[in-house]
Amino acid sequence: MILHRYFAWRFLMTFLGVAAVFFMIMLFIDLVDQLRRFASTEATFVDILVLSLLNIPQGIYAILPLIMILATIALFLSLSRSSEMVVTRAAGRSALKALLAPLAVALMIGLLAVAILNPIVAGTSKEFEARSDALRGNSSVLSIGSSGLWLRQGNTEGQTVIRAQSANLDGTKLTDVTFLTFEPDGGPRQRVNAAEAELVTGAWVLRDAKSWQLIGVATPEAAAVVQAEMSIPSSLTPDQIRDSFGTPSSIPIWELPAFIDRLKTAGFSAQRHQVWFHTELAMPVFLVSMVMIGASFTLRHQRGGRTGMMVMFAILLAFVIYFIRNFAQVLGENGQLPVLLAAWAPPFAAIGLSMGFLLHNEDG
Repeated sequence: MILHRYFAWRFLMTFLGVAAVFFMIMLFIDLVDQLRRFASTEATFVDILVLSLLNIPQGIYAILPLIMILATIALFLSLSRSSEMVVTRAAGRSALKALLAPLAVALMIGLLAVAILNPIVAGTSKEFEARSDALRGNSSVLSIGSSGLWLRQGNTEGQTVIRAQSANLDGTKLTDVTFLTFEPDGGPRQRVNAAEAELVTGAWVLRDAKSWQLIGVATPEAAAVVQAEMSIPSSLTPDQIRDSFGTPSSIPIWELPAFIDRLKTAGFSAQRHQVWFHTELAMPVFLVSMVMIGASFTLRHQRGGRTGMMVMFAILLAFVIYFIRNFAQVLGENGQLPVLLAAWAPPFAAIGLSMGFLLHNEDG
């Protein structure tokens, strides 16, 4: 038991060290990128630094498998060079049993990442986008709530809040829709109700619309205008609408099931969000597979010039598995693979492959 705690502690410290190194590298790179992006704005260095700090969690979360494989390689190379694995084997402990502690730590890190880091990443990503839009002076956001579909478009001339009862799959056709336009100072300017609204280039085309002017009119209802068709200018595009509500990573995993239900109720396809949800649930298993892949090439005592080659093979195989995982996710989002197969097959396949390497190396 003491030996398991020792290996677990060594692996945890190695993982945190590798993560800290990547954090500093990514912070400096992102800081330079943000300085370049907002060079023409009035953003201060503190604003840029805050943006970089808000953007870093998303990057760290995305490269967790890479951090895990590097931490595994660093741990077992260190144990091999200090002959601790040789002593462990000589004491009657198999290398596979010594691997249990790092696997347990990797599983715990994966569970904590999904349960805690995922909501943090979702929150910091939203705040990053909000601050970026504020510095650029424009924004557009869509959300699916229990009261319907909500969309916001705007620029320096004002904001428009759009509420619809339902929409088509790409969000360009809305039904039972309300447009509420605000002045730059926040005061309401106009309200428009319409049976349908369709997004065309540069505008929303409304049908069976009724509009009320809310400024400069004593009685808005008396001055209300009914039109069979009217248009409201818009800088939105279908891609922007899909991106604004179609990025599953911006939604905490705890809220994702309810959000998927709201998407289906509003008439949107939830395939992408379902695949993302199950992929996140499979994250702990995938991190365990990364540890097993790293151990399968570095667990044995390294001699001569084979160390570099074994490390290269481990990293190369990890990247192949990571690519297959992402490719399966894309196929799942496109509906070419079942959701469960796209999310869970790659990590379990990686575990099976690495287990075969480990058994071959240890037992012949």
